[in-house]
Amino acid sequence: MGVLRFLARSAFATTFLLGGYNTLTKPGARPDLVAKSLPLPQPELLVRLNGAGMVAGGAALALGIKPRLAALELALIMLPTTYVGHPFWAQDDPMARRTHMAHFNKNLSLIGGLLTFALTEDD
Repeated sequence: MGVLRFLARSAFATTFLLGGYNTLTKPGARPDLVAKSLPLPQPELLVRLNGAGMVAGGAALALGIKPRLAALELALIMLPTTYVGHPFWAQDDPMARRTHMAHFNKNLSLIGGLLTFALTEDD
């Protein structure tokens, strides 16, 4: 079961490793989204810290370093990411609304999977 658990953790962590690295190195329009959605200082720094947190949490999850804690950290990071990145409720265009809703729901599923992992005892 150890090898299977490692493969499952690694596969699950890939989303956070790749997405986090991209966010950390190429924040793009994300700081503007943060500035519009949340009244927080230094939105670009916050976006890059979010990306760094995803990379760190994804690496810890994949390598089995405090995986339950890593999963909890990733779930918490996904909350503002999902709220800021996929505000389907604010979209006027029906296609944009559907696209954001699909990504919002996908992120909710990831959060649910992370919380399940965080609350499940290791074998």
